[in-house]
Amino acid sequence: MHFLRKYAKKYWKLFFTAVFFLMCEALSDLMQPTIMSKIIDVGVASKNMDYVLKLGGLMLLITACGAVAASLRSTLASIVSQNFGADLRSDLFRKIQTLSFKSIDKFDRASLITRLTNDVTQMQNFINGLMRMFVKAPLLAIGALIMAVRLDPQLSVVLAVVVPLVIILIIINMRLGFPLFMKVQRALDRVNGIMREYLSGVRVVKAFNRFDFEVEKFSGANEHLQQRSTSSIRMMSIFSPAILLVVNFGIVVILWIGGLGVNNGSMHVGHIIAFINYMTQISTSLMMISMVFNMFVRARASTSRIGEVFAVQDKITWDDQHPQEPPVKGRIDFEHVTFSYTGNEQDAVLKNINFTIESGETVGIIGSTGSGKSTLVNLIPRFYDVTSGSIKVDGVPVGQFNPHDLREKIAIVPQKNILFTGSVFENIRWGNEQAEMEEIEQAAKLAEAHAFIQETPEGYQTRMGQGGVNFSGGQKQRLSIARALVRKPEILILDDSTSAVDVATEIRIKAALKKYAKGLTCLLIAQRITSVMDTDKIIVMDQGEVVGLGTHAELLNTCRVYQEIYQSQMGKEVL
Repeated sequence: MHFLRKYAKKYWKLFFTAVFFLMCEALSDLMQPTIMSKIIDVGVASKNMDYVLKLGGLMLLITACGAVAASLRSTLASIVSQNFGADLRSDLFRKIQTLSFKSIDKFDRASLITRLTNDVTQMQNFINGLMRMFVKAPLLAIGALIMAVRLDPQLSVVLAVVVPLVIILIIINMRLGFPLFMKVQRALDRVNGIMREYLSGVRVVKAFNRFDFEVEKFSGANEHLQQRSTSSIRMMSIFSPAILLVVNFGIVVILWIGGLGVNNGSMHVGHIIAFINYMTQISTSLMMISMVFNMFVRARASTSRIGEVFAVQDKITWDDQHPQEPPVKGRIDFEHVTFSYTGNEQDAVLKNINFTIESGETVGIIGSTGSGKSTLVNLIPRFYDVTSGSIKVDGVPVGQFNPHDLREKIAIVPQKNILFTGSVFENIRWGNEQAEMEEIEQAAKLAEAHAFIQETPEGYQTRMGQGGVNFSGGQKQRLSIARALVRKPEILILDDSTSAVDVATEIRIKAALKKYAKGLTCLLIAQRITSVMDTDKIIVMDQGEVVGLGTHAELLNTCRVYQEIYQSQMGKEVL
């Protein structure tokens, strides 16, 4: 809950201003039954109309003041709760942005979406209710108790029984409700996860005609959510009628005792009416408290889930050092690097990796699926920390860089092409927000994307569909390459990024890159041996180890794994 302190410091003044107006509103409500009892017992009983009109006017004035205070309180409550929700949502999103891949992998993606949306909304609603009902209800209940006791101590005995019973019911409500609402939020995570999975894979679902399976899967999760929600609401719904029953029983007892008192002349009618009004106020207040506790139970569950994200402490830490500008840019050194996603070297996916890539070199990385190629390049921008060993960029360990400075040097075209909603121009410029139109066109030409962009009706202003659905796989790859090139990085990493383009286009892209990449260090991960044959050197990987390092000709003579790849793809025996 420590993360809430920031917002308490920011909004406490507005919060307590709203509470002040709330107190004025509650005071207004508390004064009216007492004034009414005097109107009945004094004014009406003695037929004194001046007294009735005088106190009636006072009641109207107090009501008007209460209405103004309620309006101001409502306005402030809305401002505080909405701003709190916006700030919390932004801070949570920023926290998620700062998490390393290892930390973010601990959370299901759909769960993070639920925490950013539904959970924040639950907390926001609770803060709003806190300033509308939760503060007012205790004030009204305590004030009504005090006024009722002062008005008639004999009838107050009923309150001594009713109020503790209601408090016990509220406590039971809270204890049973919290775990149920935690289960509801987890069930909502599951529904969001299935929906997100379906929308991202809708083409595959259509292609395999798996509608019934997906509908059944979603229906199962939806039914589970419905059952969880129903059971929690059913349990919570027992308590409001129970509280109402206890309070109404108290009112019946008061009427019975009051009726006997009026008959024997020991009580006034006005006192009984005022006491019933106070009893009603206490009843309303306790019902409001019950409602707010229901909101609190939900908000507590949501606060716990949001707190889990804020509580994550990345094991990846960054030094505040700013390395001096190196004389040679783009050099990469792997020194005895071992990496495991679990942190246990026995599960290592990379084992004792050693190599150096000089500045300006174009290096191919090839190996079978699952050999660790993508994992290897993900360590360079420090998406993950090595388990042992050291990685240096420009001769400096990556741990000594500011993350912004390190990643400014690097541009990556990942295996899965991610394009964003917006125009083609905006997607390419996303790599460098300062890029002018001329630079964007040059990057698109180098990536062999300029021609097909020009053929679209709106050219560079053509709008992207969701995830770039209005472009083919090869076109999306070329747009991703253009986005990386416009960044003008020191190190360019192409992770199997020409797999969806034809061989002729790939040759043209490589020729353009060779011309463009003078002084640029380029790492080219590929499945096709033809994609890396003409690079300065080739790293061959197998089962997380570097089993070959050299030129194409050298590896054909010395590396068995490379020979097998060559023979399987080219259909030729290695001489």
